[in-house]
Amino acid sequence: MKSSLLWAGIFAALVCSCATRHVRDEDLQAWVGHPVVELERHPVFATLPLVRTQTSDGAEIRNYLNARTAISCSGGGAVFGGVISSTSYNTFTNCMQQVPACNNLFYVKNGIVVQYTPIGTGGAHCYTDEKLRPGFAGPADIL
Repeated sequence: MKSSLLWAGIFAALVCSCATRHVRDEDLQAWVGHPVVELERHPVFATLPLVRTQTSDGAEIRNYLNARTAISCSGGGAVFGGVISSTSYNTFTNCMQQVPACNNLFYVKNGIVVQYTPIGTGGAHCYTDEKLRPGFAGPADIL
């Protein structure tokens, strides 16, 4: 009896901890209007691999990739070395559909962040919190 109650308690704690991790709109909106240099200096995003491409209207898409492994989709690392074509970016994102990852997509126009949209792939779920907001400078764990 004690054993089943213990397991029930552990299960409930796990469910509760997972349920509190989700994408919060206020964390996404916090980036709108900020210069891209703040994103480049952010301690969490500065540690993630970056894939960049450009849209037909000149906006830049920055994908800060939170994944254990994406090397199989990276063309030997080529996607991480500057702005890539939309064709290469599409090939990369199609491959990433099978890789558990959070793709942190930032849309930048004229050096200003206009949108932040995290997209989970491969069964992964994204979450945000105050550590992903502009101006954060403390320690953080990336999961």
